[in-house]
Order: sequence, then structure tokens, then C-alpha cells
Amino acid sequence: MRSKRPESGSGRGDGKADRPARTAYDKALGLLARREHSRRQLRQKLERGGFARDESAEALERLGDQGYQDDDRFAGSLVRSRVGQGYGPARIRAELRSQGIADEVIRRLLEAADVDWHQLAADQLRRRYGGATADPAERARRAQFLLRRGFAAATVRVLTHADAEDADDD
Repeated sequence: MRSKRPESGSGRGDGKADRPARTAYDKALGLLARREHSRRQLRQKLERGGFARDESAEALERLGDQGYQDDDRFAGSLVRSRVGQGYGPARIRAELRSQGIADEVIRRLLEAADVDWHQLAADQLRRRYGGATADPAERARRAQFLLRRGFAAATVRVLTHADAEDADDD
């Protein structure tokens, strides 16, 4: 026969009532323990969590002073991640801007990434579509794919026209 569990009013609490209220600093530190965040992301998450604006600002300032939150480090991590996922510079730049990263920092990080954007675009095209095609509608689809991934129009044009020339040679 199974014994009954004690009911919630029997002196054994779930521990939540015993814990002190979580501060904005604790919440932000917990988020940073999982992954890098931009200052803007943390501020938004803290505000959605119901923390006062000045408490959030103070927590973010403290985290920055302690080196736990750094927008440059976040941006560098995001650039490496997105390049690894096969995204182009325009898409990466737009994402960094949406996170509140300064244009000068973005420019510096994209230059420091030392990526052959043309080769990266060609690899993405080959991975997604395989061989060459002479069909204009298919070339347009492929061009749109590369543009959505953030590659420059000139790069896309060269690759999709080279694709047509390769198909004609077959």
C-alpha cells in the first residue's frame, strides 16, 4: 500500500516562500551564465521580468564593471556564430544593429572576421542547391536565397551568372 504524501499545509513548504526575492542583478547574471547577451537584450528581459528601470540599469552597470557583460564580446561571439551558420555581412550587420551595437564596432568586427564572403556565399549555394542551372527562374530563386542570407548583390550576381555559365557548359 502506498503512503500518502504530506499535504502542502503540513509544514513542508516548496521552498519558494523561504527564498528572498530575486534581484535584477541575480536575474541578469543567471541569463549571462547561459550565454552572452547584449546590454539591450538584458535590459529588455529585466523590464519584462518586472524589475524597475533604475534597478535594471544599476545591475547592468555593475555587470559591465565586473566584466560579466560586454557588448564587444557579445558582438564578436555573434559574428563568429553567424559566419559559421553561413550568413553574409548585411544580415550580420542588421542583427548587430538591432542589438544596439555601434556601427564602428560592427565594421571593426566584420573586418576582423577575415572571411571570404564570396566563397562563403558559393558554399551556401552549393550546399543548398547542388549543381548549376541555366533556368532563369531557378537562378532568381537562388539569388533571393543568397540575398536573404545577407550577401552583397554584386556577389550574388557573380555567383548566379557563373551558375548559368557552368550549366551551359554541360
